[in-house]
Amino acid sequence: MSEQEVKNNNKNTKEGNSAAPSNSDSRGSDSRGSDSRGSDSRGSDSRGSGYRGNRDRRNDRRRERKPEPEVIWTPRTRLGTLVQSGSVQSLDTIFQNGWKIKEYEIVNKLLPDIKSFVVHVGVVQKQTDAGESTRFKSVVAVGDENGWFGIGTGKKPQMKNAIDSATQNALLNIIPVKLGCGSWECRCGTNHSIPHRTVGRGGSVKIELIPGPKGLGLVAGETIRNLLALAGVKDVWSKSFGSTSTMPSVANAVYDSIRQLHGMSLQ
Repeated sequence: MSEQEVKNNNKNTKEGNSAAPSNSDSRGSDSRGSDSRGSDSRGSDSRGSGYRGNRDRRNDRRRERKPEPEVIWTPRTRLGTLVQSGSVQSLDTIFQNGWKIKEYEIVNKLLPDIKSFVVHVGVVQKQTDAGESTRFKSVVAVGDENGWFGIGTGKKPQMKNAIDSATQNALLNIIPVKLGCGSWECRCGTNHSIPHRTVGRGGSVKIELIPGPKGLGLVAGETIRNLLALAGVKDVWSKSFGSTSTMPSVANAVYDSIRQLHGMSLQ
């Protein structure tokens, strides 16, 4: 073979080798393009189904939320043991004997229909070495609307826990309400009002309660009216003095005025 023929053969092989990769590259690019289009479509579908799946799981968790299990009361005092065994069946017996209530479950067992009313919830802060400590302070009133009433306060980092603590404290502070008919306009003898005029104080607030005739209703502000309704008072006149926008002081003044009913009125 001559030298010229060898050169021609080498030139042909080089041209063949350079043409082959171009065809494979074009095919690869086409396949990659098709793959990318397919992956785009599949990716959009997977994102949509995944989002819907997460949303469904969140809804399932919300629906599957179970109520808190009821805690069985185990008495820790002698009075609690007597109440649970049935030896003591009313709060009147407890107050007539002068016993002190140290477990709020006693009131819940003897007064199962007792109601609560949140008077006020506020935020209190305290400066500590680690920074500011923020907690919630709540005032709650309890009563059965038939002669029992209590006020309590609670302070906790969470609002729900603060309200629960205040409710438990109010149950421990429950007192009997002395009802009667002390209005000179009525004299019916039923327990629809209070037996005599009384004055209660809480902070800078002073509240005066005056017996009213039957059918009068509760002549008082909204908060005082709700508290007196819990206590079981149906007809009464009221006067308020001081900073009545301070709800804790108003609640304490109403509680003090009801507690003063057990004393002797000299006016």
